[in-house]
Amino acid sequence: MSGACILVDADACPVKDEVYTVAWRHEVRVWIVSNAFLRVPAHPLIERVTVGDGFDAADDWIAERTDDRSVVITADILLADRCLKAGGTVLSPTGKPFTAGSIGGAIATRAIMADLRAGGDQLGGPAPFSKADRSRFLQALDTALVRLARMPAKG
Repeated sequence: MSGACILVDADACPVKDEVYTVAWRHEVRVWIVSNAFLRVPAHPLIERVTVGDGFDAADDWIAERTDDRSVVITADILLADRCLKAGGTVLSPTGKPFTAGSIGGAIATRAIMADLRAGGDQLGGPAPFSKADRSRFLQALDTALVRLARMPAKG
């Protein structure tokens, strides 16, 4: 892909409207990737990609297209890891960046939690999505796009 772009793991993403707002301001292309049909604004910068319900189909589509000019929006830790390895900038919907330094711990925590759930432990889910999360996300996405705009173009 040429130029900066945003790839959204969209099925359960609570910040799609925020992505559109920031993308329009920065004039950046957005791919909304999901397993099922989702409504997206009719705008030349926004493209809907429906990949079907194959296991990891949306993740595979996103990971295969991620490069150092991509901002990936996902809460999926394993997808975040794949996209980081491809050189992408990865943000959670709460605005928390996934980084090379933090992804190992996140993967380990995910594995521990999966083991606890498999053992029958009753675990609470994530905290409810808040206005502070939305605000933090907007700031993080804006910052990421400004950084990418300052990167020299490949050529």
